[in-house]
Amino acid sequence: MKFKRRFKIEKGIIDLTPLVNVFFLLFIFFMFTSSFIFQPGIRVNLPKAVTSEVLQQGTAVIIITKDDRIYLDDREISREELASKLSTIAKEKLGLLIKADSRASLGRIVEVWDLCREKGVSQANIATNQ
Repeated sequence: MKFKRRFKIEKGIIDLTPLVNVFFLLFIFFMFTSSFIFQPGIRVNLPKAVTSEVLQQGTAVIIITKDDRIYLDDREISREELASKLSTIAKEKLGLLIKADSRASLGRIVEVWDLCREKGVSQANIATNQ
């Protein structure tokens, strides 16, 4: 006895739209969560501190490297130039952030800090990593 099949097997077309949507959404997610902007700058290894706080205001940045060179806003300057720039910063009442490498000499850091106080900078902070 031979039975007849009541259904027919047809070759179907797989709908790729949901697959494309998932890949598109993943692509968008990774584009927004990745940062592709690498800012050139001076390499400084900041010291670690437990009690550091995040600064929210606009500040001028002084960088002291491990070989005791001083940079103001990514430009190397001498002590005399720094003194004149600090006078300007004090007049504009801007904050100041000192990013000193952990291997920089304490004498140079204190010298810059003292120069800031001498020129009247009201708020000078030292950058650290938590």
